[in-house]
Amino acid sequence: MATTRNAPTAAHRSEAAGTDLLRQLEPAVVRLMDRHLAAARDWLPHTYVPWSRAEDFDGPLRGTPWSPEQSTLPRAVQDALVINLLTEDNLPSYHFELATRMGRDGAWGAWVHRWTAEEARHGDALRGYLHARRAVDPAALEEDRMLHVGAGYTNEQPGPLHALAYVTVQELATREAHRNTGRSCGDPVGEQLMARIAADENLHMLFYRDLYAEALVAAPDEAVHALADVVCGFEMPGTGMPAFRTRALRVAAAGIYDLDVHREHVLRPLLRVWDVMSLTGLGPRGQQAQERIAAHLDRMSATAERFRRLYQRMRSTEATLPGAGAPTGPGDHRV
Repeated sequence: MATTRNAPTAAHRSEAAGTDLLRQLEPAVVRLMDRHLAAARDWLPHTYVPWSRAEDFDGPLRGTPWSPEQSTLPRAVQDALVINLLTEDNLPSYHFELATRMGRDGAWGAWVHRWTAEEARHGDALRGYLHARRAVDPAALEEDRMLHVGAGYTNEQPGPLHALAYVTVQELATREAHRNTGRSCGDPVGEQLMARIAADENLHMLFYRDLYAEALVAAPDEAVHALADVVCGFEMPGTGMPAFRTRALRVAAAGIYDLDVHREHVLRPLLRVWDVMSLTGLGPRGQQAQERIAAHLDRMSATAERFRRLYQRMRSTEATLPGAGAPTGPGDHRV
């Protein structure tokens, strides 16, 4: 009697297919990394921090304790900067996820290490800026960092295509969040720093965006399906940080990052560049994915309109912020 104990499972077949795809995409990784290195500009985080405005804090140096009136930044901007920084702080987990999925050797490994080195500048510069400007409570910020980084981050995406689709959407979302935070802060130094970080995120997005275009050619049905899963269930990587829901609501109400930004400046541009909704020759799996994406965008439009009315009431009445039921950004405006 034949035995099936050693027959490959669906999970093993999926893993093997993912490995084959990564190998197939490696020449594109080499080409796109060369393009990235030619375009990237090295910069020094410490040169973007206004050290001349800084003073010692209380503690071993016996400086001045922090108090809320020392911050000149709007509350929503403070919230956005904390969200941005705590998200950047979880870089060790992001590196682990990418290196585990994509590999530490060859072109993939070279890219992951380079990406990590560039991303590390962002947290360094942001923390220096917040401390020098006394923009937020430094003790509370450190407590939140310990909780957030201590919990780590796990990417639940099931395979390489899902992971690539996710990082593409996430990088563009992060670019918009940093850029809009800078524009809203009312501080030229802060705006300059956020524009510098956003420029990095844009280059990272271009790498992943154009790599995913290669994946759409190599495995169109699977790539559109993975993209639909990511688009319809997207959450920013910082959703687990302390007080994220309340902070994200204030950020959205201020127009820094809300459903409209996510739909019009993240999802639609990516779908347009990839021409996802006009792809032909797809099988049932790919066609159903196109329909899911279209339906999701329609639902987002209706939901965004409801939240616009909510934000208008918040701004006009200065109402007390909701608590546990508040939306947390694009991933929590579920419809």
